[in-house]
Amino acid sequence: MNTEDALSILSALGHPTRLEAFRLLIRHEPAGLSTGALVDASGLTQSTFSTHLAVMAKAGLVRSEKQGRLHIQRANLDCLRGLMVFLAKDCCQGRPELCEPLLAELTCC
Repeated sequence: MNTEDALSILSALGHPTRLEAFRLLIRHEPAGLSTGALVDASGLTQSTFSTHLAVMAKAGLVRSEKQGRLHIQRANLDCLRGLMVFLAKDCCQGRPELCEPLLAELTCC
């Protein structure tokens, strides 16, 4: 991942609706959620939410799969992992023991 990709992802997550939608999708992995369920959870109109979904898809955060008449949205966990590694790669100046509290918090959940 490069800086431009990271900025695109962070920008996409920088809106409350998109951040909440992405977090909801993460909670529903690996099954994902239908677009309709995401729209209902957001409280927005279909067209307004579609704009947010397009921003997340363009950033690589969300993947869509057609199942019959439904469009199932899934969080792209590889994208999230790449962002997290990009942000933490230079963490602690090469001293991994300083990052242990962060890693412990991530693994406890």
